[in-house]
Amino acid sequence: MPIRQPIISLLGHIDHGKTSLLDKIRGTAITKKEAGGITQHIGATEVPINTIEKISESLIKKMNIKITIPGLLFIDTPGHSAFSSIRERGGSISDLAILVVDINEGFKDQTKEAIEILKQFKVPFVVAANKIDLISGWVDQKTNSFLKSIKNQREDVREKMDEKLYNLVYQLSEFGFDSERFDRVEDYLKRIAIIPTSAFTGEGISELLIVLLGLAQKYLEKNLKIEVNGPGKGSIIEVKEEKGMGRTLDVILYDGILKIGDQICIATPKGPVVTKVRALLKPSPLRELREKGKFLRINSVSAAAGIKVSAPNLDPCVAGMPLVVANTKEDVEKAKKEFSEYIGKVIFSSEGEGIVIRADSVGSIEAIIGLLKEKKIGIKKADIGNVSREDIILAKNNDDELNRVILEFNVNSPKEISNLAIDENIKIFSSSVIYNLIEDFENWRKGMEEEKKMNLFVSLVLPAKIRIIPGYIFRQSKPAIFGVEVLLGEIKNGYPLMREDGKIIGRIKEIQSEGSNEGTASKGQMVAISIPDVTIGRQIKEGMKLWTAISKESYKKLKELNNLLSEDQKQALNEIVEIKAKKDPIWKIL
Repeated sequence: MPIRQPIISLLGHIDHGKTSLLDKIRGTAITKKEAGGITQHIGATEVPINTIEKISESLIKKMNIKITIPGLLFIDTPGHSAFSSIRERGGSISDLAILVVDINEGFKDQTKEAIEILKQFKVPFVVAANKIDLISGWVDQKTNSFLKSIKNQREDVREKMDEKLYNLVYQLSEFGFDSERFDRVEDYLKRIAIIPTSAFTGEGISELLIVLLGLAQKYLEKNLKIEVNGPGKGSIIEVKEEKGMGRTLDVILYDGILKIGDQICIATPKGPVVTKVRALLKPSPLRELREKGKFLRINSVSAAAGIKVSAPNLDPCVAGMPLVVANTKEDVEKAKKEFSEYIGKVIFSSEGEGIVIRADSVGSIEAIIGLLKEKKIGIKKADIGNVSREDIILAKNNDDELNRVILEFNVNSPKEISNLAIDENIKIFSSSVIYNLIEDFENWRKGMEEEKKMNLFVSLVLPAKIRIIPGYIFRQSKPAIFGVEVLLGEIKNGYPLMREDGKIIGRIKEIQSEGSNEGTASKGQMVAISIPDVTIGRQIKEGMKLWTAISKESYKKLKELNNLLSEDQKQALNEIVEIKAKKDPIWKIL
């Protein structure tokens, strides 16, 4: 069975050099001018093996690499949501990924987001520690090889580079990854390889290509076997309007063959669409992919490739959806069943408690759902497009205010919807970075949980201990007014008090200090308190110690909120439990 080239995605923080690095790989390949140079695809750049051999010739010889794959296919899509949109039904079609990090800046928000997505989709990756040319004292050695260049740098420059590189090692360890500079890695299955690169000078490009080549050949060869003449399978990376053609699909074909006239089945949020390929187009040779211009019409294309597809009835199509060639009735029914199951897991609405998600693509929704499930956060609805009035009603119907939330990623909801959300007390979080979106939501949720705990805490009778001060009886009864010293915790108006035998004597009506009503008194304070329906000398006596009377229900809640109790409140609570347990042993096991 023939082997296709591995599909490689680039991810990283904005301005860390993703596009520049790919442009350098592309440009280096173009300058070689050999026959069969790089091939431009929709959303992808194919670098054939003979080009890689030219760029990395000395390394291939030195490492005695036997080449078995036909080349490398780099996915040229902006942003992580685009990466997560390059999906099969429930799995990534990217075989490998390059995480591009500015070695001088280290991890940023989108770097962290990229790692979370790579972990979620279980895509093996290498790190391109880019912009080594900006390290103070670095001198361009006019080579594509990092190993050749580093030998000729000053010792202090080499030390600076290692220091910055090991900062990346440390940051990767915080996400659970063991990593090392590529030439110091013994087992690529256990360690992430970090390749220092410069998208400006080209240093490290040779090693980056070789490491990707080696990983693909050693660990991924089984995954790269394809049915050359089998039915095409692909994933939509963009939906566009082309002048004179209407709506078209930019597709990464990862298996089989796609031909003009093929019947294709496409998953959409509104259900599977069955249509026929009217035209297949690719860019003019070596044309910059982001430029608009003429396309070349072709009759067929084999995996792996990026291709523009023109066909009728593409209006419901969105980025991130899979498509397959289905020329028979049986193939169509099979695809429809698989797509329905897939879409049901990603775009859905449920009756249970949970937040609402709105995003720009299926891949984005998948990424967000995956990250929220890891954090055990419930989801009520997930869908593509702007927030609607129905979404706000759905969010409002949650019993838990922590779920009255809508997350919107890369969509711009109308102002009237935002105003309605404010009126209905629905919190909308919006961002174009998934990592930030979820982090902002989590921070808000933690804050709200703490506020709820604190509100509950202050509503409870809290543990405290007081002593009736001898000689400070101001009134015997109706109400009894006497001086007390707070020994542990804090007392408040309305708190019930009990004796050492567990008998409740009444509630504090007022707390006074120097003639003014205080309402509270803390450990160390001496104040006067009044209690109705108690008589000094009968139920209570001078010098007697009293504790706040806490119910079983309050005790259970206080155990949950134990971290909010002070040390002396904890001591008072232990004494209260000991008193209660003398009459009711169940207090010992509550």
